[in-house]
Order: sequence, then C-alpha cells, then structure tokens
Amino acid sequence: MNAFLHPSDNRGHVKMGWLESKHSFSFGSWYNPKLMGVSALRVINDDIIAAHNGFGTHPHDNMEILTCVLDGTISHRDSMGNERHISAGEWQLMSAGTGVQHSEINNGDIPVHMLQIWIIPNERNAEPRYQQILRDPREQPNQWHLIAGPNTDAPMHIRQNTEVKTAVIEQGQHLPLEATQHINYVHVISGAVQIAEHKVEAGGAIAFLEASQIEALEDAQVIWFDLPEVQN
Repeated sequence: MNAFLHPSDNRGHVKMGWLESKHSFSFGSWYNPKLMGVSALRVINDDIIAAHNGFGTHPHDNMEILTCVLDGTISHRDSMGNERHISAGEWQLMSAGTGVQHSEINNGDIPVHMLQIWIIPNERNAEPRYQQILRDPREQPNQWHLIAGPNTDAPMHIRQNTEVKTAVIEQGQHLPLEATQHINYVHVISGAVQIAEHKVEAGGAIAFLEASQIEALEDAQVIWFDLPEVQN
C-alpha cells in the first residue's frame, strides 16, 4: 500500500497559558515546510482550552472551518449574528467566505477538548454561513457517520469536493475505506488502528490512494477525509 504516515510525535506542540495545542500542519508560530496540509486540508489543531478562556474575536475569510468538540462546551459568537454553544458530540462548520469575525470561548469550569479543522474552499468570496449538527459516533459505533460533504443533502454542506466522516470503532472491528475521490486522509483522535500494514496511533494520521479497510487495535475514534486529488 502506497501511503504517507504522519505520526503523532511529528506534530507541533504549542503551550501558552490557557491553550495547549498540537498542530498536524504548519500553523501560527509552528512551521514545518514538509507539513503544509494534504490536498485542500490545511489545518488540524488538537486544542485543549482552559476554563473561562478562549479565542477572542478575530477575522477569517475564504476558509471552511470545521470544529469537533470532544469534551466540554465551547461558546461561539460571530458577526453573522450567531450565538451558539457547541458541546461534546456536536460539530460546527463556519464558511468564512467574504469575511467573518468570531470568538470561541470556554465559559465552563472544565477544559474544552476540541479539534479545529480548516479546508480550503473551491468557491471564493461566497456569502458567509454557519451550520451546526449533533453527530456523536459513540452512540452508534462501528459505522461511518457523514459530517460534511459537497452535496446539499449532506448534514453540513462544505464548499469543497470533500467528504468528512467519523466513526468510533470497537476493538477488533473493521470498517471499509472505499475512496470516492482521490486522496484519503485518516486522522486518529483516540486509540489505535491498522490500515493495511500500517499501525496509526492517537494523534497520528495516514494519507493513501487505494481503497482499504480500517481495523481497531483498541477502541478508537477516527476522522476520514475523502479529498480531491488536486486542490481546486
């Protein structure tokens, strides 16, 4: 199997007071020219935000920003007029388009653990929009759950020829990885999995082209990105 392995210990590690973050790809002050993203996937930040802290109001444009909350609750506010709370098991997709200002604050008494994922859109300067769903794979393990896709019937519509799926896979169970685009990228949130001859542990990832299957070596949660061959 022709694959690119991205071990967890290759990630950047940034700790600054209220925020501890591990960067799969170059981000902010952490830069690795060999890790600039895969296809349209530009950022996977694994963030732990201390209680009563967070990201103050700041701008974005022309980026699809997907947030997956794993523990705790984050409070979102933006210039589109949205004021929402995203709790564990919920997903947020903010399409920044022509530009949006937003904040993400942990108003609770416990840390928030979440993933921030950026995907470069294939449509620039579109109208900003906000989407949010509850899709907790722990409630229905051993199956893929579609989070976002390019078709309007996807749970959340993303402006890119990309599908984002997640699953909780119990130890010893298998799921297929049937490519519908060209590049597959599987990020392991927790646990450990086997894909072909490759073992991938928590925080690590693997990019590959061929259809395959994934086996949980221990209880695991993963995200599968089905990406276009060429960023468009």
